[in-house]
Amino acid sequence: MTSAPAIGFECRPSRWLGRLLLFVSPIALLATWMSAVPWPAKLVVTLGVPLACRRTWMRFSDRRIEAAGWARDGSWSLRMRAGENVVATLASFRVIGEKLVWLRLSLPGRQSALLLLAPDNSDADIRRRLRMRLAQVEASGTLAAERGPTV
Repeated sequence: MTSAPAIGFECRPSRWLGRLLLFVSPIALLATWMSAVPWPAKLVVTLGVPLACRRTWMRFSDRRIEAAGWARDGSWSLRMRAGENVVATLASFRVIGEKLVWLRLSLPGRQSALLLLAPDNSDADIRRRLRMRLAQVEASGTLAAERGPTV
């Protein structure tokens, strides 16, 4: 894998996720209120769905990261908005078709960063190169098992 070129890209939040959440959350609320669940549980779900949507949006719209780079040796570096460079480790990933790539990177200090690369916030060539390189990582088994399941 040392012959694999470095991959670098700028990070900005995807608008697709927010639109998806705005579409799915009213459907979830409608399904809850049309079900035979007791009304106190319906109230709890009605309050919980917007909170869960907000939490999801905040996790995936992490604005701390300005750019990311995956070096030839497999190391990740993140350029933060504050100007510093942080070394990260690929903890897990999920590739959905040819359109979406989710990356979870471990940062120093037990923090993690979630990056969602979609057609509205990344180049198709970057996503293709990432998919190919992630397939190599998956095939070689270099993603540590103790890091847990994929995103």
